[in-house]
Amino acid sequence: MKSATATPIASRATELEALHADIARKDMFPFWATTAGPGHDEVKRLMGAAPRAQPFLWSYADAIEPLLVKAAKLVTTVESERRSLILVNPGLAPRRATVTTMYTAYRLNDPNEVMPPHRHSPSAIRFGLTGTQNFTGVEGEDMSFGPGDLVLTPHDTWHNHGNVGADPAVNLSVLDLPLVETLNAVYFEHDYKEDGVAKKQQTARVPADYSERIYGHGGYLPRFVSHKRGTGMASPMYCYRWAPLRELLEKHKDWDGDPYDALMVEYVDPVNGGPLFKTMTFFAQMLRPGERTRPLKQTASLLVTPFEGGGLGHTLIGGKRFDWKNFDTLAVPAGEWMEHVNTSKSPIVLFVASDEPALRAFGLHKKWGRDASGDIERLI
Repeated sequence: MKSATATPIASRATELEALHADIARKDMFPFWATTAGPGHDEVKRLMGAAPRAQPFLWSYADAIEPLLVKAAKLVTTVESERRSLILVNPGLAPRRATVTTMYTAYRLNDPNEVMPPHRHSPSAIRFGLTGTQNFTGVEGEDMSFGPGDLVLTPHDTWHNHGNVGADPAVNLSVLDLPLVETLNAVYFEHDYKEDGVAKKQQTARVPADYSERIYGHGGYLPRFVSHKRGTGMASPMYCYRWAPLRELLEKHKDWDGDPYDALMVEYVDPVNGGPLFKTMTFFAQMLRPGERTRPLKQTASLLVTPFEGGGLGHTLIGGKRFDWKNFDTLAVPAGEWMEHVNTSKSPIVLFVASDEPALRAFGLHKKWGRDASGDIERLI
């Protein structure tokens, strides 16, 4: 091959433009940077090509609740088996994603409406907000739940949702569907059968308090039952009640806590101590009166929902202030500096979802913080 001869700058710029256009027509991308021609730092373009989630706050009282009430009047369970509002991040629209890998959805169920069983590849949780008779049945365990209770619907497990009480009930869901969608692994199935016969509701196979009865005693693991439920790839404890978790936080409200996370408790698989799912983990985080966390940045994305005492609190994300109230949802994208502030005289408890397990699986979970003097320190 002959060595290339120098090309005049003007001619080179013209030829580069033509080369880049030809590459684009043939569905390729030039991974290089050139000094000739405007806007040809392709390295920077490649790094910023993917849509990025934005820090964003959805108000429950001002936006979500009124729409849920209106939807409940206009969309019946006869017409649709689902009536949920998915929070779509403005930076990711039209993707159904609240942050890059997860979405939050809110659901209002009218009294005594229960949807038929279905299953799907995304994993999900339900977190009770209002009403005491939210209902989820999973693999033959029928669970009624109220405010603060957390119910799992692991991937590929038959389940159905609804409300078995006399009053409307609202819960929020968190799903890893955006991540599963990126991996081209989404599926939904609705043909539930028992012994070959189609059924509209699962037959109960274990007591309604099975999760609490078997797994509700920390430090003790019954050996007389199988802990492989569903696919065996998620926590076998399908219901985590709010009362014992809130009691745990209350007992430690005078501890120093962590300067970056305050008092944070993780929901874990009682068999192996790991996260509830391979893709997502969940926390309850208490901010004591007047508490302010130090700035924290990580490669994981967060969904934050103030659950208790959230009238006088805010979060700083990238220097921008977000004032929130109970039941709002705040998207905290990966790579953003974040601080929580409680300006009230009462504790605030946040419910937090994170894609940390997915990042850890690939060795990509990192954390940085700013210490008391403002210097950046590597935490993970």
